[in-house]
Amino acid sequence: MIRYLSALAALMALGANPAVSQTQTSQFNVQMTITADCQITSAGGLSFGSAGVIAANRDGTSAIVVQCTNGTAYNVGLNEGTGTGATVATRKMTGPGAATVNYTLYSDSAHSSVWGNTVGTNTKSATGTG
Repeated sequence: MIRYLSALAALMALGANPAVSQTQTSQFNVQMTITADCQITSAGGLSFGSAGVIAANRDGTSAIVVQCTNGTAYNVGLNEGTGTGATVATRKMTGPGAATVNYTLYSDSAHSSVWGNTVGTNTKSATGTG
């Protein structure tokens, strides 16, 4: 009982002098410099599926997603890859031994624009929107 009374007395003493708070405001500057920048946020794999004898073209699709700061112009180009003797018009997928499969990457579904890496000729260009 004595402990209870002393705790109650301590609480009452705290309530006897309530804390007075004041609010003050001030302004300050916040600054950030946005620089021109681009990032490839994803590049999906491209699969032509499975085939034995390849008697006709096989289509596949993939997506490359680019994010650039607002107003930043960019070009996306694809080089010939690492297959010996490859060009952007005839890329070479290599397999075991000396086996290769020729393929071409297009930037349009009509297969009229080979996707290469010469800016202004066979790359995809756009302007970032943020």
